[in-house]
Amino acid sequence: MPCRHSFIPSLFIANYPLFSYNPAIMPALENRLKFTPLVYVTRDLERALGLPLKTKNYYLVTNATPFAKATAAAAARVLLIKAKEPLDTRELLQHPPTINFIKKMKRQPAILVFKNTPQIERICAARGWRLLNPSAELANRVEEKISQLEWLGPLKKYLPPHQVMLGKDLAWQNKKFILQFNRAHTGLGTMLIESARQIQELKKKFPRREVRVTKFISGPIFTVNSVVWGNRVLVGNISYQITGLAPFTDQPFATIGNDWALANQALSYQQGKQIKQIQRIAIDIGKRLRDDGWRGLFGIDVVVEETTGRVYLLEINARQPASAAYESQLQARNKGSSSKYKVSTFEAHLAALLGLPLARPALIPITAGAQIIQRVIRSASPLPASRFALTKLSHAGFTIIPYANPRPGADRLRIQSKQGIMKGHNELNTAGKGIASSRSLH
Repeated sequence: MPCRHSFIPSLFIANYPLFSYNPAIMPALENRLKFTPLVYVTRDLERALGLPLKTKNYYLVTNATPFAKATAAAAARVLLIKAKEPLDTRELLQHPPTINFIKKMKRQPAILVFKNTPQIERICAARGWRLLNPSAELANRVEEKISQLEWLGPLKKYLPPHQVMLGKDLAWQNKKFILQFNRAHTGLGTMLIESARQIQELKKKFPRREVRVTKFISGPIFTVNSVVWGNRVLVGNISYQITGLAPFTDQPFATIGNDWALANQALSYQQGKQIKQIQRIAIDIGKRLRDDGWRGLFGIDVVVEETTGRVYLLEINARQPASAAYESQLQARNKGSSSKYKVSTFEAHLAALLGLPLARPALIPITAGAQIIQRVIRSASPLPASRFALTKLSHAGFTIIPYANPRPGADRLRIQSKQGIMKGHNELNTAGKGIASSRSLH
């Protein structure tokens, strides 16, 4: 059921970081774009905003959503596609205006997408377009829960205790555990098994389907976005992953946001030991990806066990993680005069994909900032995007990005903050509580 209100007042856009802040990008990247224009084709404009909209020779093709029109309508290098329903990346690439947009460019551009697929590879090959994204086959092998185990090889040591079996062989051992099907997205393919009844239902429904059964680890989850650039792995900023938090979602394992401020606080009490463990895992995964020909962004999710403090690997995102664009905006605000070799995560991503030489760079550190997503709840019709509620949030300094997604579990609002919104694990601070309460105001 669609939201009853679909609007985005101009005052919300005034808070968008790239409208009020336009930092200079990495000089080597700026120079390469002069000779190799880049076209980012994406369903969601926000994913491409790791660089300022005013960046020369950086072109965007996306859906003409209210946010995209309000943010980029005046930008000459942005093509907004109008359709009855938002088009996915594959459809955008095949749309006649996109084909004409690329054809008219003086220099042959490179193409970039958020997440590569075999279909996207075929479309680009048929058009003679250079697609920058790493292999879709490799990405699938790394991300899918069963094939991932073989790909990891000795790095399986970082995972919690696990095994693979057919649905018919599941058994209840009086201990809750995590069950995952081969493919999952933002936690929606992950189940917490807490009873014999759940197992019986799964055995009946999926007797011949392989599942991954993993020991349940209780504790906070953290995310880190990293970049394979040449022979090196650059590890980004660790963020606390906001997962399954009501009232923003009704799915217990759905990823709904990130908080960089809480991660900086929560992981510092052991004198950086856990931070080093997370960075070690990211580097080892990055090297494994590098050896298979990967370049550019990837992300990992880890869980820190509450009772032991041990760090376990949970997920690998073989693509640009959803938090990378906003992380890069926060990094851009931290650029200083002494940051000659410090770049944002998104800049490093593009530089790596374009094959720029590595000049001892480091990713810009950040210690604050957060974003949270209100998802469409399955158990009820989507609440209206209340004008009063959104105005209140905007006046409080939050950036609001609305989505026209009626499907249960889909993004409805993305709310970004320059400061943290979490007080502790699964606990909102004052700012976070203000967001949670505002969502239901009329």
